[in-house]
Amino acid sequence: MPCQKRGAMMITTRRQILAGAAGLTASAAFAAPFDPRAYDTAIVIDGLGAFNDPDGKESDGFNLSVRAVEELRASGLTAVQQTIGEVGNTPGGWESTVASIAFFNRLVAANPQVLSVARTAGDIRAAKAARRMAFIYGTQDTAMVGPTLDRIDTMAGLGIRVVQLTYNLRNLSGDGALEAADAGLSKLGRTTIERIEAAKLLLDLSHGGARTIADAIAHAKRPPTISHTGCRALHDHPRNVGDASLKAVAAKGGVVGIYWMPFLVAGGKPMAADLIRHLNHAVNVCGEDHVGIGTDGILSKTVIDAAARKRQAEAYASRSAAGYAAPGEGPDIFTIIPDLDSHLRFRLFADALSNAGWSSARIEKILGANLLRLYGEVWG
Repeated sequence: MPCQKRGAMMITTRRQILAGAAGLTASAAFAAPFDPRAYDTAIVIDGLGAFNDPDGKESDGFNLSVRAVEELRASGLTAVQQTIGEVGNTPGGWESTVASIAFFNRLVAANPQVLSVARTAGDIRAAKAARRMAFIYGTQDTAMVGPTLDRIDTMAGLGIRVVQLTYNLRNLSGDGALEAADAGLSKLGRTTIERIEAAKLLLDLSHGGARTIADAIAHAKRPPTISHTGCRALHDHPRNVGDASLKAVAAKGGVVGIYWMPFLVAGGKPMAADLIRHLNHAVNVCGEDHVGIGTDGILSKTVIDAAARKRQAEAYASRSAAGYAAPGEGPDIFTIIPDLDSHLRFRLFADALSNAGWSSARIEKILGANLLRLYGEVWG
């Protein structure tokens, strides 16, 4: 799903959020919150998300607004996998990838007090210690690589650390989640995985077809990720994955990230309880050491005004024309979990898990410790 631009309205404190969270009562809403001291020391990683300045300053001289800096630091977010380049079989994909890296490098260079780029797991720990957020550069396709496999080494040299094999449709590596044929991994796809692993990059199987995922995991020598998905056993949607895929990732030592997307529920309007339901299922299938989060959203609170509706309608029209819009997307469908819709979303999320009876140790694993372990094993 495309990212939506965030507007200017903001609830500034955690207490205000807890008092005003939509659909939650004082007795039910986070009655046993996660210890804020534990949260402040935890590594918090969004395994697939995005960052933007809620005041739109990141494209205006690259200097972030005061508000953006304050919200970022208050959020406690340690690292986010930022999508680099475009998706789909579109011309100019390679050029877009290189330009995207240049953009985020400039953004980091202009804001070194709060931003950095992670190439190792140690870089993420260093970002935490310095109160910075680290970008993890990742692609959501290999269409920009195609048969020119030396580009994978170039991408690694430019700082990319995660490579997603397919995006909903068929590319030269294999079939995506929307391909009815579900023909699996191609011969080139197998070689592509070998080159990804040789470059010590993390293989991401999000948006893949079930057979492509199974083939890729069987062929992989290193632990992979499905960075952003849901559980198909709970809602039968092509972007959600079945228990067989969940088990296979865990058996290989990888991590599955549960997204905060409309695809979690049939009505397309999930709440925190729905997210936790998917997380519970994933933990039951994979084990608590192999589950994380990949929101597929951005940090700031969503403000749905006329301008936002126009952008969303245009984005959906573009995705539909390209053929990779998934069922459940729409011109008026936003990526929102209302009772977590704040720049403090990860704090609220930890509180929700604690209120649901999760242990502090398990919460810290889901927040980011599992992904940090995976990154260390793959990248070094």
